[in-house]
Amino acid sequence: METATTADLRKNFLAEDLFHAGEVRGVYTHDDRLVVGGAVPGAGQLELPAWEVLGTESHLARRELGIINVGQAGHVLVDNEKFELDHLDGLFVGRGSEVVFAGEDAAFYFVSAPAHATYPTTLLTHAEIEPVKLGTPAGANERSLYRYAWGQELQTSVLQFGVTVIADGSVWNTFPPHLHDRRTEVYLYVDLDENDRVFHLMGRPGAARHLTVRNREAVISPPWSIHSGVGTGPYAFIWAMGGENNDYTDLSPVALEDL
Repeated sequence: METATTADLRKNFLAEDLFHAGEVRGVYTHDDRLVVGGAVPGAGQLELPAWEVLGTESHLARRELGIINVGQAGHVLVDNEKFELDHLDGLFVGRGSEVVFAGEDAAFYFVSAPAHATYPTTLLTHAEIEPVKLGTPAGANERSLYRYAWGQELQTSVLQFGVTVIADGSVWNTFPPHLHDRRTEVYLYVDLDENDRVFHLMGRPGAARHLTVRNREAVISPPWSIHSGVGTGPYAFIWAMGGENNDYTDLSPVALEDL
């Protein structure tokens, strides 16, 4: 990590080009064996693929799934049951289900993780979730944390996910940073203007590097890596985690002097 070129970092930790019209694209990472992907149905419908790397006939044969719509209104069929999702609405899908994406202007981001049990599919409407207010205007890190699946209320095997919206005038997200020794976390940056970027910090404390990230690009942060970023304009990010447990508070803060 410390000696890698920028191109090496982008190749190994940045998921680009996830969203293409009429396609489902994904990335499989050996870090806690997460799959992150995007589905853009356009005028048709798209099935959640069972890629060969999964070794199963169905994507969710041994996995559970989190979905968030980063486009406009669309719907997801789970075993032929229809769930309507507007912008930033989410859906948790339990192990063993079949999933189909639809919506001409929708763009669905999804994360799947290995699951040891099956829990009910649950619609997670963004407007109905009470946000946790974090940060301060003076610290330029004021933000609203929307917890969709976080180890309480909604049961999952290991998957946690949600949305954090940065307040107008603030630029920092998770700062000061922290580590998750027992899980991998992925940030997908969304709602950035075409001309804006997020400078995402990652790496071990004391040896951090950065990635320059566009709208709808995702950064994979292994357990040994901090994850924090600063934007050049308004943005939000979708966070998703999987690993040893689903204890939301299982993290280790990193002091600024250790950076």
